[in-house]
Amino acid sequence: MKFYDCTTAPSPRRVRMFLAEKQVSIPTVQVDLRSGEQHSEAFRAINPRCTVPVLTLDDGSHLNEALAICWYLERRFPEPALFGDDPGQQARVLMWNALCEQEGFFAAAEAFRNRAKGLKGRALTGQEGYAQIEALAERGRTRVLRWMADLDARLSAVPFIAGEGFTLADITAFIAIDFAGWVKLAVPEQHRHLTRWREQVAARASASA
Repeated sequence: MKFYDCTTAPSPRRVRMFLAEKQVSIPTVQVDLRSGEQHSEAFRAINPRCTVPVLTLDDGSHLNEALAICWYLERRFPEPALFGDDPGQQARVLMWNALCEQEGFFAAAEAFRNRAKGLKGRALTGQEGYAQIEALAERGRTRVLRWMADLDARLSAVPFIAGEGFTLADITAFIAIDFAGWVKLAVPEQHRHLTRWREQVAARASASA
């Protein structure tokens, strides 16, 4: 296997944190997103979508979505179980992971990419260029704050996002909250349950991955 990463990007960090929880190390190639290496012919041959992360499998095929990569790694390295131990738990992990992606991670990306000066004409990742839209930046900020409030309510009842144990959903949420910091959105002080959870996750060794 080979992992295509960019240490400054939030998407591949989800895989790095997942690997750290598994205590698995695989060969890694850094892709310089700042210089546009993801658009080079060499990288397009690996991932025509021009995004990271990418995992090259032993048979030479490629996976280029964080969720798919983490699922593959879960099957290859089942302990500790980060997708849950039974079908019901696995379904809940996938449900909460999707909500944290859609309402947290993607909303933070919407806020950041539609306002960052260095991303003019690149409001979305991928092959095509898209213009920034200021209204989408504001909408993204509103969505992130709404999501944080919802997570605080959820974490008033359970220790971790999908229930009793730490899972991929916690990884996605933790990195989404850090990503929101790029647009100066911190967890509001009144969200004490979310604050407790974030401090707990930040203390894990994998948080520095």
